[in-house]
Amino acid sequence: MQGPSGVSIVHPHVLESADACRAEFCSAAPFPHVTIDDFFAPDFAAALLDSFPAFERGNSVGDDGKLGGKSTLAKIRQLGPAWEQLDDAIRSPEFLATVGRLTGIDGLIYDPWYLGGGTHENRNGMSLDPHVDFNYHPSERWHRRLNLIVYLNPQWEESWGGCLELFRDPHADARPARSVAPAFNRCVIFETSECSWHAFNRIELPPEHADLTRRSVALYFYTKDRPAAETAPRHTTYYVNRQLPPHLDEGHILTRSDVAGIQQLIEQRDSHIRMLYAENTALREAQDAGLTGHLLYLARRAFVRFRK
Repeated sequence: MQGPSGVSIVHPHVLESADACRAEFCSAAPFPHVTIDDFFAPDFAAALLDSFPAFERGNSVGDDGKLGGKSTLAKIRQLGPAWEQLDDAIRSPEFLATVGRLTGIDGLIYDPWYLGGGTHENRNGMSLDPHVDFNYHPSERWHRRLNLIVYLNPQWEESWGGCLELFRDPHADARPARSVAPAFNRCVIFETSECSWHAFNRIELPPEHADLTRRSVALYFYTKDRPAAETAPRHTTYYVNRQLPPHLDEGHILTRSDVAGIQQLIEQRDSHIRMLYAENTALREAQDAGLTGHLLYLARRAFVRFRK
């Protein structure tokens, strides 16, 4: 399957329609993005699926330090020839230039560490709240510019959830502006910015398919520079809890499903609050440690005692 060019893994129709894809990307709402079906060459997509890692092989520890329903694996070269081929291809100048042509963003940089990326797998019941991603590479001075996600789910219905959701403003909007089902070999490329709010809705599989998982490969690309108007101070991923569903309005009689949904929203908010408090405590402990912490303690003590 490996050809002389890094774009040999890409279906020829993608290259043929690159200009149209770029036009769609640049004009899309609520922020620049494009959806491309049959992104990889068919044999290559099948090879990635055949050697997709078992859930237990990836990292399934959540932000709270507990085992969860999401598993990720960043060291994709360990997964066999097809994944080695993917890694070789996406770092090539030809592939980076092609993604630049699809989006109009030039000078793209491949992330050899796949920080936050690699294989992603989600089990039944999982969802992801709206968020904007971290805006700089954690170890380099690179601006994060693009997310490229290819889904590897040969059997999936939109009604099962797990759909990528793009929001205009999750602080105000209960519904996404765009929803994309995670169909097999479907690629979504979207710009990473301070307004690229994205999520996926709760996976609710029918009993006969409860053992299925939502699988994808996530690739993130960077540039050395970014327009000043789009640049913000360095930050981590920023989450916003979902709004109440629009049908929960005055006069509505709650169903069992409504109650379960409200309980889930409350649990997610409580979990988010606990995580923020834990981060705050860790920062204060780090601040109080060592000589610098002792000097800060003495300064605070002097301020309190002598401010009168």
